[in-house]
Amino acid sequence: MTSNVTAVSYGVNLSHSEAENLRSLLVGSGTTFEAESRSGNDRYDVCTVEFALPSGSGPDITALRHRIAAAKESPERGGVDTAIVPGELRKADRKLLIMDVDSTLIQEEVIELLAAYAGKRDEVTAVTEAAMRGELDFAQSLHARVAVLAGLPAAVVDSVRTEVTLSEGAAELVAAFKAAGHVVAAISGGFNQILRPIAEELGLDYWIANELEIVDGTLTGKVIGDVIDRAAKEKYLREWSAAEGIAMEHTIAVGDGANDLDMLGAAGIGVAFNAKPAVLAVADAAINMPHLDAVRHIAGV
Repeated sequence: MTSNVTAVSYGVNLSHSEAENLRSLLVGSGTTFEAESRSGNDRYDVCTVEFALPSGSGPDITALRHRIAAAKESPERGGVDTAIVPGELRKADRKLLIMDVDSTLIQEEVIELLAAYAGKRDEVTAVTEAAMRGELDFAQSLHARVAVLAGLPAAVVDSVRTEVTLSEGAAELVAAFKAAGHVVAAISGGFNQILRPIAEELGLDYWIANELEIVDGTLTGKVIGDVIDRAAKEKYLREWSAAEGIAMEHTIAVGDGANDLDMLGAAGIGVAFNAKPAVLAVADAAINMPHLDAVRHIAGV
């Protein structure tokens, strides 16, 4: 059975020769070319190629993604990334976008900013990086990192809020999805005290993170309740999509670390955003530039 699929290439200064190479690669893979368009903005270029795949099965799409990724290693492909997206997802009336927060929706790792006030930033950064590479159990590593915050005044949380910056294109991405009637969520192994004002400002439909315990105006070095780990991220993705009546095939998940792997694997398409090698190795698509709004082109929003 023939299935409609879209190849979306994006990168800074995407050349016409790169678009031609993509078309040649697709035709050589047995696809039938249907249409091509160019778009983008003053930060990056986008080339969208619509084509028909003789079989639109998951394994065939995965195989095509692998061929495209292998071709990227050649000089002709340069620094351009290409996402292979089922046409059904791009054309869906309602979609759910779910994003990791630290180093995805925002540029920073909040636990590192907090740890700086305890004089432990380098120590905590090393643990965070190991956890994001998948070398440590996330929940255990979070408890260990939060423990160094014990005794700090709660006011440091307010200070850290002022240090947090959205990733480039994050506000535009959320606004585009919301304007088109889609659902946007954020889920974080970080902290509600930081995510709450961001979620409210962006108008997110769903959001959740860990809750720092504060007693008598002081951080206790603990979090309240169950840790938001990789299993929880997938669980909430499924719960929120079900609550909205959105098929899992119409969901888009974005993240950068090992604790995002279950969520990325469960979504209709999982996007690695400036991600760790363990995530790049298994994600359906990758964005290796600092512009988060490239996700809207992948999703057809």
